[in-house]
Amino acid sequence: MKYRAYIDIETTGLSRHSAELTVVGIALEKGRQCHVIQLLEAGLSEDRLLTALRGVDEIYSYNGSRFDLPFIAARLGVDLKGCFKHTDLMYDCWRNKLKGGLKAVERQLGIDRRLKDVDGFMAVKLWYEYVNNHDRRALATLLEYNREDVVNLHVLRQRLQVG
Repeated sequence: MKYRAYIDIETTGLSRHSAELTVVGIALEKGRQCHVIQLLEAGLSEDRLLTALRGVDEIYSYNGSRFDLPFIAARLGVDLKGCFKHTDLMYDCWRNKLKGGLKAVERQLGIDRRLKDVDGFMAVKLWYEYVNNHDRRALATLLEYNREDVVNLHVLRQRLQVG
């Protein structure tokens, strides 16, 4: 049985050299079970990330080869492409004439999302609301947004019948 991980990150910006990595979300799929782990603050470390991914056969992302994995490498010093087989579902979407970001592809495929008005820009605002004002609701919303991302990557992989 294949042990899969779906990974998505939240950051304070697009530059892996100047922006912060705020959340690493991982949905672990083994058989019918899907378990979500989210690393943030003190939990954002090379050790914690590799521990969370221990035993995984393949990692799936959306635009991860251009954004998530290089950002993780720059900020945590972990080359996930060197450690794991990686499939970037964005390219499978392109082959199926599905263009746009993850949310646009979800809409095209009818994949539902509870937090419809939260996007990457709002995720940055939520992080700063949490950090600057200790707003636990902002953090909870950010984590739920990230959770939907990784769980929907699992749904997307199944819909595309990849791997």
